[in-house]
Amino acid sequence: MYPRTPNHSELLILTLGVVAVASVGVHCSAQHGRAAAQTPSVFSDYRSQAPGRAHHITLQDLPQPYATPSAAARSEVVERPANAWPLAPPGFSVQLYATGLHNPRLLRAAPNGDVFLAESSAGDVKVLRGVDAKGGVQRVENFAAGLDKPFGIAFYPPGPEPQWVYVANTGSVVRFAYRNGDVKARGAAQKICDLPGGGLLRGGGHWTRDIAFSLDGKSMYVSVGSHSNDDDSDTHPAEKDRADILVFNPDGSGQKIFASGIRNAVGIAIHPSSGELWASVNERDELGDNLVPDYITHVERDGFYGWPWWYMGGVQDPRQKGKHPERKSRVITPDVLIQPHNASLEMLFYSGGQFPQSYHGDIFAAEHGSWNRSTRTGYEVIRVPMHGGTRAENGYEDFLTGFVTGEGKVWGRPVGVAVAADGSLLVSDDGGDVIWRVSSDGSGERK
Repeated sequence: MYPRTPNHSELLILTLGVVAVASVGVHCSAQHGRAAAQTPSVFSDYRSQAPGRAHHITLQDLPQPYATPSAAARSEVVERPANAWPLAPPGFSVQLYATGLHNPRLLRAAPNGDVFLAESSAGDVKVLRGVDAKGGVQRVENFAAGLDKPFGIAFYPPGPEPQWVYVANTGSVVRFAYRNGDVKARGAAQKICDLPGGGLLRGGGHWTRDIAFSLDGKSMYVSVGSHSNDDDSDTHPAEKDRADILVFNPDGSGQKIFASGIRNAVGIAIHPSSGELWASVNERDELGDNLVPDYITHVERDGFYGWPWWYMGGVQDPRQKGKHPERKSRVITPDVLIQPHNASLEMLFYSGGQFPQSYHGDIFAAEHGSWNRSTRTGYEVIRVPMHGGTRAENGYEDFLTGFVTGEGKVWGRPVGVAVAADGSLLVSDDGGDVIWRVSSDGSGERK
């Protein structure tokens, strides 16, 4: 069932700079988009989010640790208010693509255009196919069940004719025999390697594992988040092979650490032309409202990104004072700093043909939303302009917003992003148990 399309007089523009409503298929005003893009901010929250608004955080902007108290402001997701709707930039519209899902998390598009969905808490992987006249899904099938908190999904070998679907459980990588168009697994899961296991947070550590293959198909990358917020990994055995991106042979053999000191790379992706690995990372908490920024970055082989002793290019975590001074000079500064505690999850490089040309190759990333900040931040999808190149400048824009009401009540939490066969952008929302579809009429070309 699709909601009744509200008319223009029903559109509610919330105060405090938050817009939580747009009718299905109705574009945001160009005037609002231009104004937003001209109002950059440093540290901000949901009240100042708007499609097209630019954000630029530098190392010089970072406060001292404990400049503000550490907060605990967990969101209790409420039912989507009447007429509330996500907002996209001018030239884009938003439709409900799929409803009635169970904890929809990571999305990944198959080479034939089907979209695979991990329903992590249910242990299922679903296949979604097609777009109907209202922007909704045409067919949903359960591809596999009985998995252990599945999250990452990848197709192997890379290219138009994969033979396997790989799925990253929280404690293993498994694969299913596959041919283009399959909506049911051809057989039982084959385990190819074990991973450091994890339960849920608050004791179990970060549990999501993403997976990606190099362009040549010779390397399988798997991200494994830390067990803790900031435990010294020298003295905590539970941190072994965690806060890393691991690399394997495609058959699961040859495990090595590809890059370390990455607290929780929830989403990873391969740049389609350079072949470099990129990651969307949750940084540490409990140092104050504006520390430590989450980030999106290319990931270097044998690169060290600081956790738990250092952060942001060589700033020492005061909880690890005096430890590993020799590593300070090795800490890599990430490419793009994002609002602290945004909870940056899945990312992708846009490769579809529907969005304006200026969006081609740009990064889109889902921001699940904060719990360790006094005023909510995140709860959106962001865009990182790549300007047709292989490196991002340090900055990003709000792209899909409006998941928080003016009173600070959360009704949606973006997790996954995928490009549908028609070039629209799909966004999973585990707050509403739905998937949104963002489509373009081509008029939103950026100058």
